[in-house]
Formats: sequence, C-alpha cells, structure tokens
Amino acid sequence: MNKRIYLDHSATTYTKPEVLEEMLPVFNEYFGNPSSIYSYGREAKRLVDKARDRVAKALNALPEEIFFTAGGSEADNWALRGVAYANKERGNHIITSKIEHHAILHTCQQLEKEGFKVTYLPVDKYGMVSLEDLKNSITDETILISIMYANNEIGTIQPIDEIGKIAKESKIYFHTDAVQAVGNIKIDVKEQNIDLLSLSAHKFYGPKGVGALYIKKGTRITNLITGGGQERGRRAGTENVPGIVGLGKAIELATENIDSYNEKLLKLRTKLINGIMERIPYTLVNGHPEKRLPGNANFCFKYIEGESLLLNLDMKGIAASSGSACTSGSLDPSHVLLAIGLPHEIAHGSLRLTLGEENTEEDIDYVLEVLPEIVQRLRDMSPLYEKVKGGNQ
Repeated sequence: MNKRIYLDHSATTYTKPEVLEEMLPVFNEYFGNPSSIYSYGREAKRLVDKARDRVAKALNALPEEIFFTAGGSEADNWALRGVAYANKERGNHIITSKIEHHAILHTCQQLEKEGFKVTYLPVDKYGMVSLEDLKNSITDETILISIMYANNEIGTIQPIDEIGKIAKESKIYFHTDAVQAVGNIKIDVKEQNIDLLSLSAHKFYGPKGVGALYIKKGTRITNLITGGGQERGRRAGTENVPGIVGLGKAIELATENIDSYNEKLLKLRTKLINGIMERIPYTLVNGHPEKRLPGNANFCFKYIEGESLLLNLDMKGIAASSGSACTSGSLDPSHVLLAIGLPHEIAHGSLRLTLGEENTEEDIDYVLEVLPEIVQRLRDMSPLYEKVKGGNQ
C-alpha cells in the first residue's frame, strides 16, 4: 500500500515546518526557565510573551488574558471547575449541552457529585442548541454557561454571538470550548461577549500537549493547578516554552490565512459530500447543512458498522474516524449522534472525514472510488441489508 490520505484533521494535525522551525532553537539555545531572572530566563520569557501576544491578537483579547495550559482538556477543566468553585456563594447551577466534548461532560458530572446542578441542553436534528431552551434554563442560581463553539464530530457551529448576548444580559459567565473552531472560524472574544475560551495547538498545525485558556479580565476563577507562581500566579508548573512558541506561530499562521483556507476546504467538502450521496444509497449526512466547519463531513451508512469501515479504509491508505465509540472499547455509539436523534443501529455506522490544507481533489476522487466498494462489500455481509434487498425494509 503506497497511497496514504489523511482525513482526520479534527483528531489532530501535523506540525507545520514553519512552526517546527521556530520551536527547534528553544530546545537547546533558548532553553532557560522563564521564571529565572538571569539572561537565559529572560530570553525564554521573551519568547513566551511573544506567543501570548500572538494568541491575544488572534482572539482580539489582551495578552494578560491568555494563560497557557497543557491542552484543551485542561483548559476546559479549569474553566468549569475554576468558575464553579470561585462563584459557589452566588449560585451552583451550570448550563451546557448534550453534545459537548467529554472534557466538559465528565467535568460537569464530577461537579454534580460535589453538589452543583447541571442542565444539559438538548439539540435539534442538526446538533444546534435552542436559544429559547437556554433562556428558559437560566435561574437565579446560574453562574456559568458552557457551550462549544463547533462540534468535533458533526461540525455544527453554535450561535455563539447570541449565546454571548444572553449570558451578558443575565450577568452569567460564558465559556466556549473552541478547540475545533480556532483556525477555522474568525473569533472576537470582545465582540462575542465570551468570558472564557479553550483552545489547543495541535488542532491548527501546532504541537501536541499545549493549549490556552482565555480568561476575560475581572472573571472570578480559582486555580486548577497549584504550586509555583507561573502564569502570573494562575497556573503552576514550568512553562512548556517550545510548545508555547509553536502554539503562537501556529495560531498566527492559521488566522492570517483563514479565508483562503476555508474557501479551499469548502470546495473539497462539497465535492466529497455530493459524491458520496450520489454513489452510496441509504446514507445520511449529519450536522447542519450550512452552519458547520468547512472541512467537516460526517455520514451514517445504514446496515454497516463503523469500526469495520475504518479498518477497510485504512487498508486502502485512508485515515478517518467513526462516531462509534466501539473503537475505544465501548459498545455505545457516539453521544453526539444519539443526541441528534439517530437510533443506535444507524449511529454505529458513522464515518467522519475531516479535511486539511494538504488534501487535494485527487484525494477526494480516490475516496469516492474506494468508499462505495467498501460500503457495498460490508453491506453484503449484513443480515439487515439482505432484508432490504428483499423488500422488507
């Protein structure tokens, strides 16, 4: 197998050469601890400050509102736990949605065990939350609304502007998990009334193991990690300077070229979705038809199982992912697909193809060539499909 096509950019991206080029000297030349007061430390601190400026510019935030973390999950945990603990005398109610990343859902479940109340908003068939449901869920005890910017599985983009206005009018903190959005969508935390925002470098061609949490100035929040006085006393632990430098360069590149990048992805995605729907019957497209990430295409193929589909695609050199959680040792299908109303047997046959800047039209042509054959072969082994062919659907 010589051909290899990567179509799982929502899982992770490669690190761009320009990003790696800026990171390399930090490992051996500018290796100082940013907390040290001598020249080695000052050099490292200068690089961290430069990266902080770059992240702030990308979000229209202030540099002092950016705090570096080990990734998106830590940022999500910090936002939820930090606001909950710091504001519990004001109230104990949090609002989120049923389709959040597990970094949000599992943290909320843990907070419930500690006495906090959580409302999990339902979504419609496209994965969109209802603004009316949100308004009706607000109580005098509500201290935080946490709604993801764009869904990692089906790509649906939430009405962040409107949610921000509702939160501001109600004097409630608003956090958004923007891990999938940064680098794909123009974000303005001031204009959108966002109080906290999570991001992760490896989703926009930066290194793994580094992220950031934007915390609006004046937000009441406790620390998640205690120890030393790093990150202006808010996040203990010696800074991952190479990773932070890489994050800064990656977010600068991603936001500078966002329009042309999106235009390319949208063209490829349209060809991919139209081609699959034309060639493969009994197929559903999941997510909002328009308000979705430009590179996201999510399907459910009836009468097959997602894990088998992934393995067959891998043998053809195509890397993709499934909404079915069976690949992680669970028999349950994706909580996102169940939340949009799909039955278990259909949700198990899901496929997520997420595009990136190195993908080409030739890649799409190859997928459209091999995927219908794979789906048909798997269906031919399915007893359910036999009934369909026999007219007993």
